[in-house]
Amino acid sequence: MPARKAAEPRHRLLIVDDEESTRLLIAHLLGKGMALEAQLAGTCEQALRLANNYAYDAILLDLQMPGIGGFGVLREIRASSANMATPIMIISVLDDQATNDRCIAAGANGYLVKPVARRALAYAVKARLAARGKAKRVQH
Repeated sequence: MPARKAAEPRHRLLIVDDEESTRLLIAHLLGKGMALEAQLAGTCEQALRLANNYAYDAILLDLQMPGIGGFGVLREIRASSANMATPIMIISVLDDQATNDRCIAAGANGYLVKPVARRALAYAVKARLAARGKAKRVQH
């Protein structure tokens, strides 16, 4: 009888975008090559509520959203939430260095421009998850 492969660890991601089709597409693209559980948030308020109540392995965040917007969500998560140290990747249509720099200064761990290719998205998320895993092991 062949040996059973150990189950790949599941990663919990929060995907925040006001466009439902974008949330679903990102979850689908990442789900192809990763064992993950994706929670989806369509508003800034919903994203903050989830970020305050659940710990995630990574957060994917759009910038241009109604309400306080992605920058506001990023600032509030970094200020105080269960995810203060969680990797946050910005995924935005804004393709300028000033916005990228502003996101990194506000605490983002990476910046991808829409439309993002599946490989680039998967690579960026896997790299953040791997770095987070190493940091967790060092702390223990």
